[in-house]
Amino acid sequence: TDELYVKYHDEEWGKPVTDDKTLFEFLVLESAQAGLSWITILKKREGYRKAFCNFDAAQVAQMTDEDVERLMHFDGIVKNCLKIKSTITNAKQFLVIQKEFGSFYNYTLSFFPDR
Repeated sequence: TDELYVKYHDEEWGKPVTDDKTLFEFLVLESAQAGLSWITILKKREGYRKAFCNFDAAQVAQMTDEDVERLMHFDGIVKNCLKIKSTITNAKQFLVIQKEFGSFYNYTLSFFPDR
């Protein structure tokens, strides 16, 4: 019944995603969702966008412990130190995968026979 959830369901859920920036966004949001409802994360999506450099993996990978501390006081996201740190670690690994496979999307295709 939540308009935000209906919009997500109708416009995004179940649709193929090939863009690496969007794939990183979903990685961040899915990681934040662990133990919480998806609607909770959808309501904080814009906060995550602001907190994590508009989901720019290269910028997020450069974040420091000072950024983690700052984000622990930012109301727009789930304030969990491990989840914030994992977002930065995931950004670093995302970049490694992009370099190795040409894109994160290509990496996901590697799990399917004949891509």
